[in-house]
Amino acid sequence: MPRVVSSLLSLLQGSILLAALAVCRAGFAEDAVRPGALIEERPTLQRLGVRWTIVGDDNGNARVEVSYRKAGESAGGGEWRRGLDLFRTTGNWKPDKAPGAGESLFAGSVFGLEENTDYELRLNLVDPDGGAAEKTLKMKTRATPRFDKPARVLHVVPGAGGGAGTEQDPWRGLEEADRNARPGDLFLVHQGAYKAPWTVANSGAEGTPIVWRASGDGEALIDGGEAGAERGISAAAGLHDVWFEGLSVRRVKWGIVLHESVRCVVSRCKTRETEYGLTATRHSAERPCLDLYVADNDMVGPSVWPRSKGIENARGIQVSGLGHVVCHNHIRGFADAIDTFDSPDCSSIDIYRNDLEALTDDGIECDYSQHNVCCFENRMVNVFQGISEQPIHGGPVYIFRNVMRNVEKEPFKMHNSPSGALLFHNTSVKAGMPLLVMTNAPVSNFVTRNNLFLGGAAPYAFETTAPMRNCDFAYDGFGGEWKTFLKWNGTKYVTMEEAANAGIYKNTVRVDPERVFAAGDMRPQDPKVELAPATTDIRLAEGSAAIDAGERLFNINDDFAGQAPDLGAIELGRPVPHYGPR
Repeated sequence: MPRVVSSLLSLLQGSILLAALAVCRAGFAEDAVRPGALIEERPTLQRLGVRWTIVGDDNGNARVEVSYRKAGESAGGGEWRRGLDLFRTTGNWKPDKAPGAGESLFAGSVFGLEENTDYELRLNLVDPDGGAAEKTLKMKTRATPRFDKPARVLHVVPGAGGGAGTEQDPWRGLEEADRNARPGDLFLVHQGAYKAPWTVANSGAEGTPIVWRASGDGEALIDGGEAGAERGISAAAGLHDVWFEGLSVRRVKWGIVLHESVRCVVSRCKTRETEYGLTATRHSAERPCLDLYVADNDMVGPSVWPRSKGIENARGIQVSGLGHVVCHNHIRGFADAIDTFDSPDCSSIDIYRNDLEALTDDGIECDYSQHNVCCFENRMVNVFQGISEQPIHGGPVYIFRNVMRNVEKEPFKMHNSPSGALLFHNTSVKAGMPLLVMTNAPVSNFVTRNNLFLGGAAPYAFETTAPMRNCDFAYDGFGGEWKTFLKWNGTKYVTMEEAANAGIYKNTVRVDPERVFAAGDMRPQDPKVELAPATTDIRLAEGSAAIDAGERLFNINDDFAGQAPDLGAIELGRPVPHYGPR
């Protein structure tokens, strides 16, 4: 062989070898994980959440284990408690929130924490290919807002100006009182009608809010009058640390408007003859909407059951931004009771123990949620659709231990290409098909565990027309009279066993609707007939097939009794949550 040709061959072989080694090294580097930015979510009263970006892990086998304990327990060697692993988000992120090139995003929360308490969260990044890391964070839950030591106690009565704010010479009119308000003031709003709209201009300060509290001598009513008004109570842009307690709003389109507000409280208020109860949906980095506490309110809207007008505009509570708590409200007669809303940020929001009824569209909408939104232990009775997730931008959105009875259509509305929901321990009782998803848009990265879906006569127990992508459905119970168990990605599975053998829906259980609950058969005979929430008792019966049929989920069902967790919203022997105002 000529020397030149031999040299060229040697050079070529060397180049191939170097390229192969480079590919091997690149492959190793991409499969191994490297930790990136770690973000602490805004805390709520009983939950702490995080987001963690990683680089590499192209083969997708990394995970993040979560443990937590009270900070004070560390000195005494207190044991760590396990939480759910952080959730790997996989798609449909908002464009400006998506991970960068080569990055992946994990996110997640720990639940059931004590308020106003310091905790340690330990995150253990594990990857068989290398690059493991451990982080320990110190975070603190928020406290329920309480105001026990006002700087001044002042008085307000209806009127158009004047007064000194004393009990003997009160401010006349809310506008007059607001002009004289300063941080730490408690205004006792006396009975009577105050003209709407009332725009609140003066803010309190963190730790020393301005509080507007009904005095207790009769209804303190902000009223739009016979002609009505656009708004009842309206926050000036940037309002912060202002509380509204025990007030009533009537005959306006928008009852209470808190756009771009921070650390505001609405508690024990009533809205009547309003199209919207409370709205707080404008949020941006420059004008944020943060840390609202909306609790123990009673809101009644214009909608009636059954649905007869199509989709209505009426909404009970709408929020967006970060760090909100919406709990223990009673909401009746709107299209939707509680909605999250599209904005640059819609994360770290808790919605729990609300009592919701007669809703002609969705019971709760988690629409446009991004990360660590938590919807749990709510009761919904007489709703057109149950809980909506159209869309979710990556997640996780945690939806667990909710009760839904008399859902006319879909218990979970997985429309508009959502990605990233965890559905655990929910109970849905309805007529017709127990579970259905009617959309052509794909559903991605959804996980179900330990739910109960009960229905009546239907062609399927569960039919989805949506392309199901990277979804993990298992350990759920179904009751009803269906011909075929499942239709999934265009394929029919006649029995639960067929679906499990195909790896589609494993460990499902068939329950008897007449024997699953101690109170008997809870299924509605006619979904258009309104049922009373108080008659909804979905506690399990002794010997039910739902007992001990679930999967162990850290931090979700730690208190299970028996051999394994029960299916559905309420573990046998555990108390029923208090839904609605306390």
